[in-house]
Amino acid sequence: MFRKKVQIEVDAKKQEAGKQEAGKQEAEETRGPEPPLTLPASDHYTDARAHLLDELRCLNLLLAAQVLRLRRADFYESIKDFRGLFIADGEIDALLTAGVFEDESQTADEPRVKRIENLLNQAQNIRQEIGRRLQNSAAQQIRLPLVQISRYFQLSEFEQQALVICLAPQVDARYEKLFAYLQNDITRRSPSIDLILSLLCQSMEERLNHLHDLYATAGLRRHGVIESIENSPGVSIAQQSLRADPRIVQYLLGNKVVDQRLLSDLRFFPSLDWAEVVVPEALRDRLQRLCRAAVQNMANRRSIFYLHGRPGVGKKTLARALCGELGVNLAVVDLRLLARAPEGFAEKIRLILREGLLQPCAVYLDHLEQLGSADGDNVTLMAGLMQEIGMWGWLTFLGGEKPLPAALIGRLPIYAIEIPTPDYAAQKELWGRHLDGLLAEDEWANIDQLAVRFDLTGGQIIQAVDRAAQAAFMRDPETGRINLADLNLSSRVQAQPQLGSMARKIEPKFVWGDMVLPEDQLQQLRELSNQVKHRQRVMSEWGFANKLSLGRGLNALFAGPSGTGKTMAAEIVAHDLGLDLFKIDLSAVVSKYIGETEKNLNRVFSEAERSNAILFFDEADALLGKRSEVKDAHDRYANIEIAYLLQKMEEYEGITILATNLRQNIDEAFVRRIRFIVEFPFPSEEYRLRIWQGIWPKETPLAPEIDLNFMALQFKLTGGNIRNIALAAAFLASENGQVVRMKHLLQATKREFHKMGKVVKAEEFGQSGKVS
Repeated sequence: MFRKKVQIEVDAKKQEAGKQEAGKQEAEETRGPEPPLTLPASDHYTDARAHLLDELRCLNLLLAAQVLRLRRADFYESIKDFRGLFIADGEIDALLTAGVFEDESQTADEPRVKRIENLLNQAQNIRQEIGRRLQNSAAQQIRLPLVQISRYFQLSEFEQQALVICLAPQVDARYEKLFAYLQNDITRRSPSIDLILSLLCQSMEERLNHLHDLYATAGLRRHGVIESIENSPGVSIAQQSLRADPRIVQYLLGNKVVDQRLLSDLRFFPSLDWAEVVVPEALRDRLQRLCRAAVQNMANRRSIFYLHGRPGVGKKTLARALCGELGVNLAVVDLRLLARAPEGFAEKIRLILREGLLQPCAVYLDHLEQLGSADGDNVTLMAGLMQEIGMWGWLTFLGGEKPLPAALIGRLPIYAIEIPTPDYAAQKELWGRHLDGLLAEDEWANIDQLAVRFDLTGGQIIQAVDRAAQAAFMRDPETGRINLADLNLSSRVQAQPQLGSMARKIEPKFVWGDMVLPEDQLQQLRELSNQVKHRQRVMSEWGFANKLSLGRGLNALFAGPSGTGKTMAAEIVAHDLGLDLFKIDLSAVVSKYIGETEKNLNRVFSEAERSNAILFFDEADALLGKRSEVKDAHDRYANIEIAYLLQKMEEYEGITILATNLRQNIDEAFVRRIRFIVEFPFPSEEYRLRIWQGIWPKETPLAPEIDLNFMALQFKLTGGNIRNIALAAAFLASENGQVVRMKHLLQATKREFHKMGKVVKAEEFGQSGKVS
């Protein structure tokens, strides 16, 4: 019953087709014969789709010829009633006579062999016409995607046509039915290797010559232009189905898109003109020369630039300026993120570098140091990265903080360039550019103070301005005008080093009026502060930086008994300069393990180098002791630690303050390298009195009986001891809500003596007659 019903439907369709054919013949008799199949008259291709349409016309003729080859056997005639299990002849005939699937030359009476030959001749004519138009398009410098793909991946004419075959069902679903029909399997709607060879090869010799072009190791598949579709186990190589890569499909259609697999990995930046970049003229000229040389050699080798320097010095900005020389954008990739998934690292890099070709754009691979450790996985990733760059890259930038890793030397030609931190003049220009229109007019005169106080990179300056703008808007939403205080605060945030557990940040609260010292020592501290304020003028404008290979920073030694004001002095200097003060925890720095102390010191100075903070080593005797005669391994390594600290202090260009209770224990080599040595003497009676007078907050209630002259005369204490006594007396007085009396002061003094291990003599506390 089912067979009969199907046969009825087939017969009905045949009758309908016969009517349509009769009508067509009648129309042909009326209007005359159609012209032979030719391409539209044009000398060149104007866009990707016009070229692709002609390629598909050529493919259609090859498909029609292949259909006729299959029909030479009568196999299909005997099973055509099993519709639904295969593609019927009538349906294919309808497809071949619709749209671009035209074959006007075939007639019902023409022998099949002759018709096949005619179709192949037409395909060859179209192929020649396509070649002529491609030459004309190239002469007019029209970039056609299919031609570019062939050039990028060095595809032969066979491989290019194979790509078109794999592309066809992804742009027109009708090809799926054709391919299923030709492969005698309704489920196989993508071309197999066997079908591609059948369409493009006219002999077995040709098939054998081109079979390897479709292997997984050959260019088309190795470069990811086409890919294999999963087949059932045991399928032969010839029966493997292929399709064009989705990103390649979009490219061939002329669509400006980014590979969907890379949307979270790429950030695109437009190119820059050199006028927008603040860079030393010598560095700019060198980069321009290298870029021109690299472009000239691009046909023979990859162009790889390794830019290294502090974060924010402008490595990506310079790369964008070099992209401006070529008129392309820059795609930035964070290698730290890719390295988290090492199993897919090589594939991601391959897709990213291929995207650079397809856009086209330069690729910037940032944080290369993430792959530079001796760890086995990272070494493998580094090797894989360079292999992919050698295969895919055209203009590649590598970014890092350190010089060129040893693992990269000798692998590929690399232009390694160090990008220096902007000098005083460059920083001043950067501040001016980014603050244009944002800073109050009366504040512009002090803009150079920012360049003097803070050694910031261009990136840090941008972030400081943004943070200051937010603070200004919160303070005054109507005008949002930035002032110098906003910029100082935001700059300090940018300059803070990441010292972790090895340092504690101290908020400077003391000012010059709080310091009680002899005039000479106080003047030394002011000179120290002034040297920082005028360092740029002396070093840069007056040329002293060219005379000093080391020791451009400022270091000082504060020596004196505990409690004499060494820490307070460091706070006052930091407050005066508007800089952060970090007190280094020597217990976290000094290690009993060989080499660990040096590593910790290197980390401290390296982090501090990126900021303009003051490093304060309190009680530095543990590091600054006199070097001893080498009697054993411990002595030798202890001396190495001292020598290493000397080296790092000389290299450091910031401010280092060392504090010690016993100067005589300090190695003389340190003393020769210290610019300021400030002695903090034990305070005499005069200075003790000034300390007693200035220690009390104005809100603290003091009884009239308080005799500060007696306290200064009777008790020989340092400023730190006096501060402790005043605080303890205040707490004693607050217990009953009283004012601070002499008895509270004397009681607190006794407690301080106990802490100090001093003997408390009763007569010392009773002579004033003030105790009640």
